[in-house]
Parts: sequence; C-alpha cells; structure tokens
Amino acid sequence: MSIFFPILMSSILGVTGQLLLKVGMSKMGSVSIGGGGSRVVGLVRSLATNFYVVGGLAVFGSGVFFWLVALSLAPLSYTYPFASLSYALIAVTSFFLLHEKIGWLRLAGILTICTGVLLVALS
Repeated sequence: MSIFFPILMSSILGVTGQLLLKVGMSKMGSVSIGGGGSRVVGLVRSLATNFYVVGGLAVFGSGVFFWLVALSLAPLSYTYPFASLSYALIAVTSFFLLHEKIGWLRLAGILTICTGVLLVALS
C-alpha cells in the first residue's frame, strides 16, 4: 500500500472534522470553563448534544485510524511532516467555507509549509 493514501485520508478527515468542530462551537458561542463544576457539566452536556461537535469528533477520530496506518508503513520522521499539510488545507477551506481572512504573511507561511512537505516527500 502506498503511504500517500492513508496520509491523504488522515488529512482530509482531520480537516473535515476540524471544520465541523468550528461550526459547532460557533453555533454555541463563546464558552468558559470557569465558575465551578456545574458549569463544566453543563458545557459537557451541550457539547455532547451538539450534532456538529459530535460529528466532528467522529470524523476526526476516523482520520486517526488512517494516521495509524500511515505510521505502520513509514518512519515517523517521514510521515509527521505531512501532518502539517492540514494547516494549509484548514486555511484554504476556512477561507472558502467559513469566510475567514488569510493575510499575506499567513499565505507565505502556508507556502513555506507546502515547500517543506514537498522536500520531505522527495527525500
């Protein structure tokens, strides 16, 4: 099996999970864990009944499965830099789907990450 398929699946599922988590938390608004145990219990209850949060955790968790497959196929020093592709994918999808802004400095950082991953892939 090629190492790239499980890495790609892990990245796609991880990014999708993060997007679902962000949508779920945006629907909840700002949360705080201060104020005692009853507030924490209420927050956990709200999280556990939020479709987007639960779905995001499930999708993200399925990405971990593919990451474990990738780790079984190649050294960690080779596979781990590919995890940084998620930063680039998150930035791009957040720009298009969540209408987040990407400044020039952030864009330069994303291109630097992608260049580094390409160098690792060629090694």
